[in-house]
Amino acid sequence: MYEIELEEEPIELCNLLKLIGLADTGGQAKLFISEGYVHLNGELCTQKRKKIYAGDQFSFNGDEFIVSRAEGVEPAIRNEPTPLAPNTNPPLMNTKKTQPKQPTTSRAQKQVDKKTGRKPISFG
Repeated sequence: MYEIELEEEPIELCNLLKLIGLADTGGQAKLFISEGYVHLNGELCTQKRKKIYAGDQFSFNGDEFIVSRAEGVEPAIRNEPTPLAPNTNPPLMNTKKTQPKQPTTSRAQKQVDKKTGRKPISFG
């Protein structure tokens, strides 16, 4: 198992792969992630810009890595989505029905060649 010390956290997964040399370019790192070559904390991870924090573990190509904070680095707060409380209804959307707008047609849009169905081209 390899240890990676972060001097700043969080770091995006694709940037981390590039930074430690597992991918030559950011595009290659994103391809590796989207193709399923990376497992994060024991689960397959296909989020290219997944935020990585100290304590996370990931595996790539049979190698195991653990992420830690470098000495003196302040811990970052993980921004997790807040789940809805039970028994709360989601906000209602505006259900007012409106008439669809009629498309405006200019003179050029009305003229169509009957054989080809194409609009005429104007050069002047």
